[in-house]
Amino acid sequence: MVINMNVMFAGMIGGWELVLILAVVLVLFGAKKLPELAKGLGTGIKEFKKATRDVTDELHSAMDDDNHSRPYVPPSYSESVVPAAPAQPSPAPPAPAPGNPVNPQAPKA
Repeated sequence: MVINMNVMFAGMIGGWELVLILAVVLVLFGAKKLPELAKGLGTGIKEFKKATRDVTDELHSAMDDDNHSRPYVPPSYSESVVPAAPAQPSPAPPAPAPGNPVNPQAPKA
């Protein structure tokens, strides 16, 4: 379920609620401070958006640099296959001596 945030907040604060909030702010801070507060709020929002944009741009450029600095090169068949060493017969193990207790089946002399 997707909810549009603007519709959600517009349903929460109506026209009279907004007027009441502005009246309270006017009483608390006075008419001289309101332009300064609005300017400070606008500057803060502007700096936040700029910082967010800078971080996003830096991440995108880092990802682009990483992708372009190491292009994918698939291994060729000759590089991926290591030639096998020629098969050499292994030497035969020495025959046990006759009558050796290690090999009870050996004929006794």
